[in-house]
Amino acid sequence: MREKILEMEEYAQERNVPIIEKKSIAFIMKYIKEHNVKNILEIGTAIGYSAILMASCKEDVYVTTIERDEERYMEALKNIKACGMDKKINVVFQDALDVNISADIKYDLIFIDAAKAQNTKFFEKYKYFLSDNGAIITDNLKFHGYVDNPEEIESKNLRSLVDKIKEYIEFLKNNQEFKTTFYDVGDGLSVSTWKDEK
Repeated sequence: MREKILEMEEYAQERNVPIIEKKSIAFIMKYIKEHNVKNILEIGTAIGYSAILMASCKEDVYVTTIERDEERYMEALKNIKACGMDKKINVVFQDALDVNISADIKYDLIFIDAAKAQNTKFFEKYKYFLSDNGAIITDNLKFHGYVDNPEEIESKNLRSLVDKIKEYIEFLKNNQEFKTTFYDVGDGLSVSTWKDEK
């Protein structure tokens, strides 16, 4: 599997596919082991890189991951099969904001790593599927340094996206239901847990 992971890293670099930074996935894998996470929902599969690494953490980890881009979805299926993870990872081909999940399903970890401008919508939609002791982890909160250094932004679209990420960070800080801890790991991570036991 190690070989396949390296191959995926190369593929992502060559084709400019965003995959999670190594320090960030190491942090999440450690979190999965320490908090006995078993059922994971990932929003934003890309080529399956993070789903494969999360599923490989422990024997009893199962990942459902959602991807709306067909080319990436097909690539993810291929990579997951090549790593022998197709029994542990279920890939859903749909926009995450349109997916209907059975109300009785609960996840120990929800990982948000998709369209950054939609982070708040993803959080609000999927928090209902978080288990009592579960966590919502969001990646790319520094967004390649632009969040802290907006003066370096030249394009209007990028500025708008960075503004949305800043709004999301404020949304997390002021959230009445969740306590969020921010980590200066990789491209910036947050871990949000319920304030009150459900």
